[in-house]
Amino acid sequence: MNPINVGLLGIGTVGGGTFTVLKRNEAEITRRAGRPIRISVVADKNLELARQATGGAVRVTDDAFSVVTDPEVEIVVELIGGYGIAKDLVLKAIENGKHVVTANKALLAVYGNEIFAAAQRKGVMVAFEAAVAGGIPIIKALREGLPANRIVWIAGIINGTTNFILSEMRDKGLPFGTVLAEAQRLGYAEADPTFDIEGIDAAHKLTIMSAIAFGIPMQFDKAYVEGISKLEAEDITYAGQLGYRIKLLGITKRRADGIELRVHPTLVPAKRLIANVEGAMNAVLVKADAVGSTLYYGKGAGAEPTASAVIADLVDITRMHTADPEHRVPHLAFQPDAVVNTPILPMSEVETSYYLRLRVEDKPGVLADVTRILADQGISIDAMIQREPDEGEDQTDIIMLTHVTREKHVDGAIAKIEALPVVKRKVIRLRLENLDK
Repeated sequence: MNPINVGLLGIGTVGGGTFTVLKRNEAEITRRAGRPIRISVVADKNLELARQATGGAVRVTDDAFSVVTDPEVEIVVELIGGYGIAKDLVLKAIENGKHVVTANKALLAVYGNEIFAAAQRKGVMVAFEAAVAGGIPIIKALREGLPANRIVWIAGIINGTTNFILSEMRDKGLPFGTVLAEAQRLGYAEADPTFDIEGIDAAHKLTIMSAIAFGIPMQFDKAYVEGISKLEAEDITYAGQLGYRIKLLGITKRRADGIELRVHPTLVPAKRLIANVEGAMNAVLVKADAVGSTLYYGKGAGAEPTASAVIADLVDITRMHTADPEHRVPHLAFQPDAVVNTPILPMSEVETSYYLRLRVEDKPGVLADVTRILADQGISIDAMIQREPDEGEDQTDIIMLTHVTREKHVDGAIAKIEALPVVKRKVIRLRLENLDK
């Protein structure tokens, strides 16, 4: 059978890995797909790099638009990244009747609704397994593995850079800045790590998973995003003393009044499997009504792990290439006319537990004042540590864990606590998820 021709846009880390794995496992992939999958042209601004990466085996060009309009190309793989030229190329490919595979989570989180609508009109597929959690097949699990289920919530470690930093901070007791520098030296963090450490990359991925899980449009602009750059080593230590580990989690939950969509540092009980995911690894925990909890773990980045996901999409499209568009797996798992605009809840309405650290004067009555403020807001305390002050000091830390409450009640309590003369700095507030129901 004739090969299906693929145009590859970008041959950097992931593009090079895709070319290598596709060539190395050619026979196995053909057996699975039913016909050979062949990269026939590669577009990259660096022509010399493209020639070296391909060994001169395929045509190379620095004109990506010539690839998406090439009548011989049937599938376009977009590995350029970003919101700009990548969007134009993907939409042009769709306009020309090409199927698209992309690893571009930022593009889909922001412009996915427009892209999927264009693909639906043209009867082509847009596949994006590599956009979330690298080599972990979480998109396929949500779209095709769990369609009998009503998804309740998803909680994921979906950024390896931040997970590496948090693991190192806990293991070595080092401050954030020191560990970030080490992560950059080792290649886990970019020279400009903002997207990773401020939670933006995780929010892009979470937006995609939330849309698939709950049958809603992509709504990245409504996600709450908080990174780890302000996290202090003391809080990691105190969390450990209370039996918790801190992870940057992407969390999305179905509630009766809307959907929670949030990324932030989160205390997780140390006994949970996801709390023990270390280094640059990723993990996604999915709670559904029929199957219960399922955990997906593996490498969330890297040349060949991500290439594995890209090629899985190529195989899927090759298998379905001739299928009636109305009977393919929908882009967001639900049929396009069944996607609903369930509201994303503001952070003030989120319900979770909280970790609070207060720096206070070491004198009688302080704890009573604090607990009275919490009680007035309907907040009850689950656990507490009151650290003995160091010799010669007249201030100490009080650490509290609350039961589940609404964020707006905690906001109100913190404002009143910080107004107390005995409270000597802003209250440190972290969220806590037990992930057990």
